[in-house]
Amino acid sequence: MSLLTHLLAVLFGMGSWVSINGLWVELPLLVPQIPEGWFLPSYLSVIIQMANVGPLFVTLMHRFHPGKLNEKAVIYSIIALGTVASLLLGFFWKETLVVAGLHRSVALLVLTFFLAAVDCTSSVTFLPFMMQLKAEYLTTYYIGEGVSGLLPALVALVQGVGVVHCINSTQIANLTSNKSSFELQARYQPPNFSVEAFFFFLSAMMLVCLVAFILLNHHPAVARELPNGRYTNGVKAKNKKKWPEQKAMLELYNKPTKRRSGFGTGAYSVVEVVYIFVILAWVNALSNVVLPSVQSYSCLPYGNNAYHLSATMAAVSNPLACFIALFLPIRSLVVMGALTVLGSGVGVYIMWMAVLSPCPLLVHGAWGGVIMVVAWVLFVLTLSYVKVMVGVILRDEGHSALVWCGAVVQLGSLLGAVTMFPLVSVFHLFSSGDPCNTQCP
Repeated sequence: MSLLTHLLAVLFGMGSWVSINGLWVELPLLVPQIPEGWFLPSYLSVIIQMANVGPLFVTLMHRFHPGKLNEKAVIYSIIALGTVASLLLGFFWKETLVVAGLHRSVALLVLTFFLAAVDCTSSVTFLPFMMQLKAEYLTTYYIGEGVSGLLPALVALVQGVGVVHCINSTQIANLTSNKSSFELQARYQPPNFSVEAFFFFLSAMMLVCLVAFILLNHHPAVARELPNGRYTNGVKAKNKKKWPEQKAMLELYNKPTKRRSGFGTGAYSVVEVVYIFVILAWVNALSNVVLPSVQSYSCLPYGNNAYHLSATMAAVSNPLACFIALFLPIRSLVVMGALTVLGSGVGVYIMWMAVLSPCPLLVHGAWGGVIMVVAWVLFVLTLSYVKVMVGVILRDEGHSALVWCGAVVQLGSLLGAVTMFPLVSVFHLFSSGDPCNTQCP
């Protein structure tokens, strides 16, 4: 295997979700300076789901007009769009327009839609493109996809996003007796560099992804890593010229086997295919939307350090799980189910603590924060490994299976968003904890 090809696969996968992940981690610096305030996350959730029109179009084209869609042209277009949109955000994210008598961040919301369209469409284009390379490079691609969440988080940490200092604040309790009380008040420190610089960094990362994609298509070292079967626009090209000896060997070793279903190679029954896709949708709903939407509620009651440590370690766990899968690939459906149950069980604990916020279990002890950090690491580690397992299985089933893989990923995220948006933003079932003051019995 080529180390260069592995590196290019990582850089290519990094561009899949780096823009939207970067936007989320920058929210603490965005919301104080725009009219939407903390309603912005709710708007972003809706905009990202609206952007699923991109993967829907690609999936329908593959379904009803296979081979007609120029997959490489689509990838070039969306990466270029993501690069330009991130660059424009650096210049116009604070600009507002008056809409219905109120100031709105129109430029920010519109450019976010384009970024979301890029990232959502990458799920149904980047993965199928990896069919052109050997199976080992698909796992490396998943490492890059994990880095797309880790790298913006690390840069945001260097920037100082969300770093809180607790200071004494004197409050007058009784004006007549002139009595006062003291409590700690959270103050966010200024960032080490501007929001504009962060968006320029995101644009540079998309540009790196574009260069990596160009090299994956044209570098001679990558060409030597291509398997015998070539894919063009999602349709496998056939080698028309074979020597008689080759034909005899193919007939000997490729005897037709009984197909268990019409999906892919027919290696899995209809029930097993449904089982794989249900797990894929469930895992992505939990890890992409449901649990991230309550991360602050589950962690902040244990302190700001527990919150930042859990977010950082969870971001590290994603590429770590993909790295483990590179050396320990497992295709067992039983193991997949067991890991899904384990990760979901840990997710239930995290959700339970979020519901109990601002007074979850062990809130006054050091072990509460430690358990929460470990829970987030275990949750992301197990479910990220399941994602890679599904990707490896579907990669063996062919190009169209990976297209459906990307579509189901987006479907799971959509269902998660539809479920959590009203619970968090409409019914307000969760209460945020104060990182400096814990008022629990």
